[in-house]
Amino acid sequence: MKTFSPQVRFGMPLSGNVDQTINPWAWSFASTGGQFGLINIDLGLSRAPEVEEDILARVGSYGRQIGRIGEALEVLLRIVETKCAPESLTPDEAKAIADFRETMCLIRAVKKENAAG
Repeated sequence: MKTFSPQVRFGMPLSGNVDQTINPWAWSFASTGGQFGLINIDLGLSRAPEVEEDILARVGSYGRQIGRIGEALEVLLRIVETKCAPESLTPDEAKAIADFRETMCLIRAVKKENAAG
């Protein structure tokens, strides 16, 4: 007769493989990009990290790229609003546009504060 053997594994905290080598020299001189900082930000996995790094170096930061997209969308919104009736938008569409405009307004305010300071 075959006995029942569940495949559930239960363990308490610190009861399994929890060893970790702490080597600050390995952190500083790792071959994963050669970053030498106390705080390094990893924005996630990329299918082509070399291309992404090249774009950031030659085109601009994510903030600059998103800023340009936002500015272009504002131009497109002005064009669309002159040709379409705003009342033809659904409430969700109108809210999305209002939220976008508010975000762009806040971004401009932050830029202005930082330019003055």
